[in-house]
Amino acid sequence: MTTYGAVSGVEYRKWLMAVALGLLYIFLYAPIAYVIYASFSEDIVWPFPPSLTLQAYANVFNDSLYGDALINSLKIGVGSGVLSTLIATAAVIGLLRYPSRYRTALFIVFLSPLFVAELLIGISSLAFNARILGLSGNIFSAIAANAVEGVAFSFLIILSQLVRYDWQMDDAAMVFGAKPLRCFWEVTLPTIWPSVFGAFLISFILAFNNLEISFYNLGAIPTLPSVAWGSLRFGLGPELFAIAAMTNALVFTIFALMYVLMRTGIVKFGYRGT
Repeated sequence: MTTYGAVSGVEYRKWLMAVALGLLYIFLYAPIAYVIYASFSEDIVWPFPPSLTLQAYANVFNDSLYGDALINSLKIGVGSGVLSTLIATAAVIGLLRYPSRYRTALFIVFLSPLFVAELLIGISSLAFNARILGLSGNIFSAIAANAVEGVAFSFLIILSQLVRYDWQMDDAAMVFGAKPLRCFWEVTLPTIWPSVFGAFLISFILAFNNLEISFYNLGAIPTLPSVAWGSLRFGLGPELFAIAAMTNALVFTIFALMYVLMRTGIVKFGYRGT
C-alpha cells in the first residue's frame, strides 16, 4: 500500500506540473495566436464562424508608410547585427586570447548595457550625438545606438563558446606560418561560426523590434515599431495585427532555423575536441 501510494503521489505531481505548464504556455502564446487570427479576420472581435480575408495585409503592402518603415527596420536590424557581432567577436577573442589584469573590468564594461534600460540608452545616445558630436538623428546613429545593447548580448553568446575553445589550434597554425588574419579565417571562425551566427540573429531581432532606442535616434524616420505605436492613437486596426503577425513570423522563422540547424548537427555550440 505504501509503495502504491508513493507511485500515485508521483504520478499526481507529474500531471499537476503538466497541467500548470500547459496553462503557462496558453497564457504566453494565446495573445500571439489571437493577433495572427485577427490579422486574417474581417472582424477583430472574434466572430464565429470566422470570416477570413487578406485585406489587412494588402493595406500594409499598398501603404508606402508601412513599406518605408519595414525597409528602415531591416536596415537597422542588419546594420546593428553586423556591427554588434564584429565588435563582440573581436572583444571576446581579445579578452580570452590575451588576458590582462583589467580583464574583469572589461567584462563588466561589455556586459553593463544588459542592466541599463533601453529608454536611458536611447536618450543618452541622442544627447551625446547632438551635443558632443553635433550629429542629427539618422539611420546610422540608430544603428550605433542599438549596437550598444546588441554587443552585450552578442558578447555573452560568443563567450559561451569561446570559453571552451582550444587556443593551441591557433598557436599550431601560426607555427606553420599562418598570419593572425588567416589563422582566424581558416581555424578560429570555422569552429566558432555557430555562436557568431547566433549572435547576429539575436542582435538583429533586438534592433528590428526596438522602439525606445530607435525612436530617440531617428526623429521622424519611421520604423515598424514606431508606426505601430503611433497608430495606437486611432485604435487597434487590422493593419496593426498584420504587422505584428509578420514580425512574429520573422522571429519564429529565425528561431526555427536555429533549431533545425542544431537538431541536424550542422550547428554545434562549443568545441568538444576530437
